[in-house]
Amino acid sequence: MKKNLVFIDGSAGTTGLQVSARLSQRSDIRLISLAESDRKSEEKRASAMQEADVAILCLPDSAAVQAVAMVAGMDVRIIDASSAHRTADGWVYGFPELRPDQSQKIAEANLVSNPGCYASGFIALLHPLIENGLIAPDQTLITPAVSGYSGGGKNMIASMKEGNLPPHFDYSLGLSHKHIPEMMMHSGLRVAPLFMPSVGMFEQGMLVRLAIPAADFSKNVTIHDIHEIYQEAYHYHPMIRVCGLDEASSLQHSGQLSADGVAGQDGLEIFCFNNPETQQFLIIARLDNLGKGAAGAAVQNLNIMLGCSPNAGLNWDY
Repeated sequence: MKKNLVFIDGSAGTTGLQVSARLSQRSDIRLISLAESDRKSEEKRASAMQEADVAILCLPDSAAVQAVAMVAGMDVRIIDASSAHRTADGWVYGFPELRPDQSQKIAEANLVSNPGCYASGFIALLHPLIENGLIAPDQTLITPAVSGYSGGGKNMIASMKEGNLPPHFDYSLGLSHKHIPEMMMHSGLRVAPLFMPSVGMFEQGMLVRLAIPAADFSKNVTIHDIHEIYQEAYHYHPMIRVCGLDEASSLQHSGQLSADGVAGQDGLEIFCFNNPETQQFLIIARLDNLGKGAAGAAVQNLNIMLGCSPNAGLNWDY
């Protein structure tokens, strides 16, 4: 009988707390806990990782690399929620919806890298377009995005609540955000996108956008063609909802799509908009940066690795 023992290394961080909240309510999961005094002990942490069926690393990049090194050569299964291993050899990318066999790869893997929040939205939008030949891999794409301030971790959360940050700001102005390498590798893109992230005065939520003029597509397409491609790509993936064109049309007339519309939930939505007169398309992924963009994705991968119900412990009103 499976014990389904899980150790969260970094359980006091923003993502770690969210993962703990999802798992602590489940009767089929047993969490391994360390005393406060042992949380920085390499020996205690390595022992907990070896005892667990799966260890989830909710650590800064450098600490995640160190944690993996502590158990090198040992039979340990790891989900790394940092960005340290998302393009690394030997790691399976933890986006089950990426390809038809991705869930099986995750199920069989010892080392799974949890996707980045922005990357999850970007890859969900772009990969089907490249796979179906609508976007060339060497196309330069424009990708504005906005996230809730919780994506910046405890320091940004504290700064925002203390009023030390503006209500909305752009960042990564050097066009070198750390998610770009995984965005390229796992979407099939060969040219770095012009990725423009920003932070808004809301705690959780995210919009990732592809703004594409018709001339940038490799062939003539309609909004119905694009919508159908997403429906086919995600028909069997319940954590991704492709919103209907009627719903998108209604939103287009109202002029509003809230970035925090799925805050607290663990799925991802895709909306397809266009302007026939200007021949321009706008495709948007909406997710919770701490849900499908972090903790929800980690739990989804955990479920797959342990052979649990895929959506166990996840919140998604689909």
